[in-house]
Amino acid sequence: MPAQAYAGKECVCQFRKGICDQTCVRDMLETPFYIACLKLTGRRCLVVGGGDIGLEKVEGLLACGGDVTLIAPSAHPELEALAEERSIAWERRPYGGDADLEGIFMVIAATDDSEVNIGVFDDAEKRAMLVNIVDVPPLCNFILPAIVRTGPLAIAISTAGASPALAKRMKRQISELFGDEYARLAVMLNDARGWAKGTLPTYNDRKDFFEGIVNGDPDPIELIRSGDENTVLAIIESAKERAAAALA
Repeated sequence: MPAQAYAGKECVCQFRKGICDQTCVRDMLETPFYIACLKLTGRRCLVVGGGDIGLEKVEGLLACGGDVTLIAPSAHPELEALAEERSIAWERRPYGGDADLEGIFMVIAATDDSEVNIGVFDDAEKRAMLVNIVDVPPLCNFILPAIVRTGPLAIAISTAGASPALAKRMKRQISELFGDEYARLAVMLNDARGWAKGTLPTYNDRKDFFEGIVNGDPDPIELIRSGDENTVLAIIESAKERAAAALA
């Protein structure tokens, strides 16, 4: 389980057991998480805590276009630099309670003060907001999986908190398996989406069109790997012609 939820360590969750007995995480592996990809562009996101983990979370939110505010009395030098260049807003003070969440879409807390973390969670839950307290599963209503990003592709890996180390290993292996050629094919297929939506009348027609390209022979991934993108483009154009002819 996450590092802060090991039995025998000081309790860091809202159950306030004194010493952790893992009551809070016993159902994690059975929890059916609803997997979604959030569009954060322009949305206000709050990070509470200015240490190394706070930096990691801020960078992740910025990479997805979030409008990020940091609340922390002091901050990692790289966070200070982000504030100086106005990439983030930094309020140099402790978390102040419910009012700090006004207009916020998502809050992530990574402080070393359990009472502050619990307060952030409770305040966010009252507002039905997205909240994640790093490494404390019972203080989260969403979890952050390991992400493999290649161009427009994003592959999420989650072990439901059971083993972040295993998730990292899987991330490395998946990165090697699904490289730039997959991202390039995604871009090429995206260019054909407008034609497909405007020409093919049903979902099944469009499904068959794209699956015929992706799973066809020759394999478009192998063609891109060998540097032969022109043949892939020709395959897409031929598929358009066949699909249009079938509708005539």
